[in-house]
Amino acid sequence: MSTANILDDLNARGLIHDTTALDALRDRLDQGPVAVYAGFDPTADSLHVGNLVPLLLLRRFQLFGHQPVALAGGATGMIGDPGGRSSERNLLDAATLDANLAAIKPQLEMLLDFTPGPTQAQLVDNRDWTAPLGVLDFLRDVGKHVTVNTMLAKDSVKSRVESDAGISFTEFSYMLLQANDYHHLFNELKVELQVGGSDQWGNITAGIDLIRRTEGAHVHGLTVPLVTRADGQKFGKSVDGAVWLSPERTTPYAFFQYFMNVDDRDVERFLLQMTLVPIDEIAAVVAEHNADPGQRRAQQLLARSVTALVHGEAEAERAAGASQGFTRATNELSAAEWAELASSLPTLVVRPADLGRDLVEFLAENGALSSRSEGRRLVAQSGLSLNDVAVTEGQVLAETDFSADGYAMARRGKKHRFVLHFSA
Repeated sequence: MSTANILDDLNARGLIHDTTALDALRDRLDQGPVAVYAGFDPTADSLHVGNLVPLLLLRRFQLFGHQPVALAGGATGMIGDPGGRSSERNLLDAATLDANLAAIKPQLEMLLDFTPGPTQAQLVDNRDWTAPLGVLDFLRDVGKHVTVNTMLAKDSVKSRVESDAGISFTEFSYMLLQANDYHHLFNELKVELQVGGSDQWGNITAGIDLIRRTEGAHVHGLTVPLVTRADGQKFGKSVDGAVWLSPERTTPYAFFQYFMNVDDRDVERFLLQMTLVPIDEIAAVVAEHNADPGQRRAQQLLARSVTALVHGEAEAERAAGASQGFTRATNELSAAEWAELASSLPTLVVRPADLGRDLVEFLAENGALSSRSEGRRLVAQSGLSLNDVAVTEGQVLAETDFSADGYAMARRGKKHRFVLHFSA
C-alpha cells in the first residue's frame, strides 16, 4: 500500500479542506513515510468530540505507514488561540493548566499506537522547548521572520482585529508560538506535515513560511473541515454542552446515545469522518439504512464504532446493551439487565427513609433535575416518567415502584435516564 494513498482515502471521506500544493504533497508521500503532527491545547480537563476528527486524522496517517506526533499545548494553552472566537479567552492559571494537561495526555494516547517501530507515535509538550526560550531570543529567532502584514492577513487574526472586542498582543502572538512549534519539530523530529482543523490554516501556513525562511526547506500542511451538524450546530455540542471524551464528564452510555441520535442527514458523513470503518462497508450499511431508516443501522454502526475508539470495545458493548434495554418496558427487564443499566447510567440510591418523599424533590436533590421548578414544569408537560409512566403532580416514591431486585427507571425528556436503586 502506497503511503500516498492516504490522500485518496481522506478525499473519499470528505476530509480535505485546505492543503499546500497537493501535487507536491502527494509526491513527497510517494517517496516514503513522513512524520506528521497535530496540536491540542489543554483548555479544559478533557478533549471533546470536535477534537476527535484531527486526533483520528493522526491515526489514519499512522495506518498508512506514517509517524504521528501528538502535541499537547502546555505553552500555547497558556495563551489561547484567537481562531474561531469573538472575544478574548480567560487565561488559565498554572495549576489548572497542569491538571488539564495531565488529563488530556491519556486521551491523546488512546487512539495512537505507541508500539516501538517505524510508525511509533510520539507525544510531546511544547512547553518543554518554549518555557526556556527568552523573549529576546524569541523576537530575534521567530518574530524577525514574520511580518505583521502577513499576520493581519490571516483569517483567524483579521476577524478579531475588525471586531469590536479587538485582539490583545497576547493572543496575537499565538500564531508565532505555533509557527515556532512546527519549526522545532521539523528540526528535532523531522516533521514535514502539520494537520489540523480548518480554523488552524493560518497558524499552519505561518509555520511553513518560518521553516522556508529559516531553513530553506519546503514542508506541508493539510486541514480537515470543522464538522457541523445538519441543523447548523457545531459537532460535539448538545443541548447541555460539549460531548466529552472523558468518561467522568460524559459517560460511555451518554456518549453512545449521542451518536445513536444523530440525524439521518448526518450519519453517513460522520461514519466517514469519525470512524475507521472501511468506505465500502459504510456504503453498504448506509444503503441498508436508506431502505429501512427505522432500524437505524447506520446510527448503530456509528455509535458502536466511535464509542469503541474512545472508550474501548468492552464499554461499547456495555453501552449497546444498555441501549437495547430501552426497547422494552422496564417490567420486562431481567436482574442482569438492570445491573448492566445501573453500571452504565447515573444511579441514584433510594433509602427506606426516602419512601413517601415527593419524587420531584428527591430527583432534584440528587442531581437528576436541575431544580424542583424544572421538575414541576416537566410533570405539567408529561416530560418526566417513572418506569415508562408519566409522573403526576405530588407523586411520591413507593416501594412498589421498584422491581424485585430493587430497581426503577426515571426518564427526563427523551434522552436522559436515571436508575433508581432501592437499598434497605
